Amino acid sequence: QVQLVESGGGLVQPGGSLRLSCAASGSIFSIAAMGWYRQAPGKQREFVASFTEGGSINYADSVKGRFAISRDNAKNTVYLQMNSLKAEDTAVYYCTGLIVSGGRRNYWGQGTQVTVSS
Repeated sequence: QVQLVESGGGLVQPGGSLRLSCAASGSIFSIAAMGWYRQAPGKQREFVASFTEGGSINYADSVKGRFAISRDNAKNTVYLQMNSLKAEDTAVYYCTGLIVSGGRRNYWGQGTQVTVSS
């Protein structure tokens, strides 16, 4: 059983910052990739940032220069530092991981709400 648990969401004013965390736990053999997606009300889930299986980092154009993804492999945790937040960043942020645990599959967290509003 593998679980991804996000934390760190909340309400922040435009221009502010938040740091999201996602910890993977359970019977994990290895983590091939981890990243973040988000879903705003009435919109489809969209890619935000990720560590790829090859170790490179990708960002959506909309967050480049403002968001930074990082990880602590010893803790099976990935972070998303979000700076210069805008109202359009308001969404539920989901962590995802390509994890080997018996088999190899994508896992998703339950999501954490980020609201950017004055």
